[in-house]
Amino acid sequence: MIISRSPHDEADLAGAMVRLSRHGQPGELPVAIETTSALVVDRLLDGGHPVVPIHPNAFNAARPRWGASRAKSDAGDSYKLADYLRTDGHRLRRLRPIDAATAELQALVRMRDDHVSAKVAATNQLSALLDRHWPGAKVVFARLDSTIALAFLTDYPTPQSAARLGEARVAGFLKRHGYSGHRSAAEILERLHSVPQASSPLTSETLRQLVHAQVRALRTLMETIADLDRALGALLLEHPKAELLASLPRIGKVNLAQIVAEVGPILDRAVDVGHAAAEAGASPVTKESGKGRAVNFRWAVNTRSRDALGIFADNSRHASPWAAKLYADARRRGKRHPPRNSDPHASVGTRDVGLLAQRGSLQPEYSWR
Repeated sequence: MIISRSPHDEADLAGAMVRLSRHGQPGELPVAIETTSALVVDRLLDGGHPVVPIHPNAFNAARPRWGASRAKSDAGDSYKLADYLRTDGHRLRRLRPIDAATAELQALVRMRDDHVSAKVAATNQLSALLDRHWPGAKVVFARLDSTIALAFLTDYPTPQSAARLGEARVAGFLKRHGYSGHRSAAEILERLHSVPQASSPLTSETLRQLVHAQVRALRTLMETIADLDRALGALLLEHPKAELLASLPRIGKVNLAQIVAEVGPILDRAVDVGHAAAEAGASPVTKESGKGRAVNFRWAVNTRSRDALGIFADNSRHASPWAAKLYADARRRGKRHPPRNSDPHASVGTRDVGLLAQRGSLQPEYSWR
C-alpha cells in the first residue's frame, strides 16, 4: 500500500490509518514511503505496518518504466510507488524501530552534533568580525571559543577599551579568571600589540554591541553542549550496550554515545558484516566492466555513523598499537589525515583507519549481539 499524501493534522493521519485498516491486517500490509523518519513513519510502525522506505533518487530512476514523459502527480506517484513495491518489494528492506533507550541517546547525540556545528559557525563568525575590526583580541589566547578568550572579549570588546591595558591589569584579569596557560602577562600584551591595528569604519559602541552579541551566542552554545554532554553521560550509564564498548581504546564518553546511537541500529539490522560496513561507510564501491575496474569512495551511506567511526578510528590510534601502525603505514603511502565529511580518496579514512570498526581494535569479544 501507499499513502498518497502525507497527513497534515491528527484527523488526516487518523483517517489514513482507518483507510489502511480496511485493506487487511497491519502486519500483512506494507506501506511504501519516500522517507525514513517522520511522524507518519512513527505512527505506521506503532500501528504494526511494515514500512518500506524508497529513496527518492531510486524511485526517480525507475520512472521510465511507467512512461517516457516522466509525468508527476500525487495520484500517479501513489500508483507508481505501490507498483514498485509490488514488483521490487523483495529487494527492499523494511524499517525496524530502534529501542527506546537508543532512540533517546540518538536524539541527544544528533542535537549535540548540531550544536557543535553551530558553535563552529559562531566561532568563525566571531573570528571574521575580529579580523576586520579588532585583530589583537583574536590572538591573545590559543582558542577563540575558550572561556578565558570570551571573558576577555566581554571586558575588552573594542581596541579603545583595551588601550590602557598594562601588565598589572592583565595579570589581575588572568588571576580572576583562573588562567592556566603558560604565558605571562607581558607575553600576552606583546601578542595583543604585535598584530596590525585595524582602521575600522565602525564606532566603538557599535563594535561593542556586535562583539558582545556574538560572544553571548557562542557562550550559549557552549553551555548547551555541556548540558547535552551531561545528559549523554547519564543515559550511557543505563544503556545496555554501552558497557560492551566502553573498553574500546580511547573511545571517550561522547564518541561512545555516537557509536551506540548511530552504528548500533545498523549492526542490529545488518544481515552480515558486508552490509553493516557498506551502510556505515567503512567499505569502498567496486565498479567493474570489461577490462576496467575501479574502487571508489562510497557516498551513499549513513554519514553520521561514518563520522562516529572516523572519530573512533582517529582516537584509537593513540591507544592501540595496531591502529597506530595502520595509520602510520597509510601516511607513508601518501594518505592525508581526513577532515570530517571529506572524500578520503587521498586520506587516511574509511579505506584504512576506518577498518578499525570491522577488525583490529574491534576484536571478536566485542560482538554486538
